[in-house]
Amino acid sequence: MQVFANVHEFAAAAGTSLGTTEWLDIDQKRIDTFAEATGDHQWIHTDPAKAADGPFQSTIAHGLLTLSLLPVLNHELYRIEQLTMAVNYGFDKVRFISPVSVGARVRATTTIDSVADVAGGVQAKFVTTIEIEGAGKPACVAESIARFIA
Repeated sequence: MQVFANVHEFAAAAGTSLGTTEWLDIDQKRIDTFAEATGDHQWIHTDPAKAADGPFQSTIAHGLLTLSLLPVLNHELYRIEQLTMAVNYGFDKVRFISPVSVGARVRATTTIDSVADVAGGVQAKFVTTIEIEGAGKPACVAESIARFIA
């Protein structure tokens, strides 16, 4: 984990990689919990018996579940000290490239793409690739934006 003393030290790291996280298991319980939270109970996510005969031969994680893992995954990679708050400011681009099958493991590699000054702190754009263990293509590539207030 990279620890930045403050937003200025973090800003100086623009253009660098924060590294790669540990693998995270995607089990049916996580998928079902996400379905409950969002109301998205489509059978490709929540019905293992039907999904076994479907296009992916198993249930798959919701694309938005994969995207929602960004905070927990990135929390492994960095921390900024002397920070009043951090807020998700949105996304510039998100692509779901490959489905994440139940039982798969994912991990993230994140780069600080750019950092700009904003009132009271900085705004950062990150590029994160979420890969699937053993897969040739990533699950997701996302350009996310966060604001860090000193």
